[in-house]
Amino acid sequence: MRTVIVGGVLARHTGVLAADVAFEDGRIVEVGERLPRDGACIVDAADCIVMPGGVDAHTHLTLSVTAGGQEVAVNDGFYAGTLAAAWGGTTCVVEHPGFGPGECSLLHQPEAVRALARGQAVVDYGVHTVFQRVDAQILEDIAVAAAQGYASGKVYLTYSGRLRDEEILPVMAAMRDAGALTVVHCENHAIPEYLSRALAAAGETGATAHPKARPASCEVEAVNRILALARTVDAPLYVAHLSTATGLALIAAARREGAVVPVETCPQYLLLDETCYEEGAAEGLKYVMAPALRTPADAAALWDGLKNGIIDVVATDHCGFTFARKWEVSGGDVFRCPGGVPGVETRVPLLFSEGVLKGRLTLSRFAQVVAEAPARLMGLENKGRLEPGADADIVVLDPAVERLLSAKSLHQQTDFTPFEGLCVRGWPRNVWVRGRLVIDNNRFCGDGECGAFIPRRRNIL
Repeated sequence: MRTVIVGGVLARHTGVLAADVAFEDGRIVEVGERLPRDGACIVDAADCIVMPGGVDAHTHLTLSVTAGGQEVAVNDGFYAGTLAAAWGGTTCVVEHPGFGPGECSLLHQPEAVRALARGQAVVDYGVHTVFQRVDAQILEDIAVAAAQGYASGKVYLTYSGRLRDEEILPVMAAMRDAGALTVVHCENHAIPEYLSRALAAAGETGATAHPKARPASCEVEAVNRILALARTVDAPLYVAHLSTATGLALIAAARREGAVVPVETCPQYLLLDETCYEEGAAEGLKYVMAPALRTPADAAALWDGLKNGIIDVVATDHCGFTFARKWEVSGGDVFRCPGGVPGVETRVPLLFSEGVLKGRLTLSRFAQVVAEAPARLMGLENKGRLEPGADADIVVLDPAVERLLSAKSLHQQTDFTPFEGLCVRGWPRNVWVRGRLVIDNNRFCGDGECGAFIPRRRNIL
């Protein structure tokens, strides 16, 4: 049945206009003023923003890691995680798998994610590959994976599955040739290893030791090095969760010289800073993440980068460990604490409230960084746009709705939000995933069959 959303203000990356949107059979069919309404389902969006469904390019809904000498899994899983995404106006996520068995193929982890997601996806999803070793078979797998819709792959410069420089170069070259995008976690491995040991030896194991062990130089060195490696093989590069002003300056300089380097940051690096670790030995553990939170000056530089186009995407790096589990595993020792914070539900409202309403972002730039750019860069060719032919992933956002953020009122399956107590204006009222209504006036009306795996096209950039 044809549905027409009328009376709203359309937020598109190309501009803002007052117009109607019509969709049918899962696709947008028409955008314009006073569209025909005969026989259609009419949705009144007066006084609301009509925007493309958000695309979160960086989630960890299925992650399990080793911390404190034991295996620790996130608390949400695919159903709860994608349900929270829908409530927050995100209609597609791209999942980053953790490391798999030591000798597994490059396809093992994305296929494992798809198995977990079967019948459990409230919103659409894509999957990244993840590199944890490099040999001839892995390099051959790259083209196969890209052909099957896994058009990006994650390289870590730290953790147990990190790659050495001599391994990264052939990976980047093979990804380039396959038309796929190399995503990089930019942290030097040696710096936090050395500093963590030194701090622990000095008896500093509380939360305030975390930013000391992972200083800005940890990211900056890694950004500088990965830019040089990418330049060597003339390959595109996607920098995940950027947190520092200096790292941003390095990337801006590389882009001026012609480098293709899309950049992602996250709400936590825009809205929080390192003083959060001072909340106490227990409370400060909530903010253990990698990279660590930085200074207010770094956050200000990131906002400027978003505004001027150097930063392309705001994703979440959503990682739903509970605070109770962080404390249980670590016993208060920050170096035994699993890292990561939840955020898949709050990303779109936070960027609207703290970005648009506070004059840091225009409405069209907001739509670009939360929907259009991540869709385009991740190869989701029918996502992120309010245009005829695009998927009917649509959000009606009510800018008058104001809520005090609290873990108790959110749908994320965690016992904390890093933004607890923040007043946020602008929340989704209606959410459609490929034309299927999943959130209707504060009521969930979908199920785990609403979402689907979306193969992502090659030659992203």
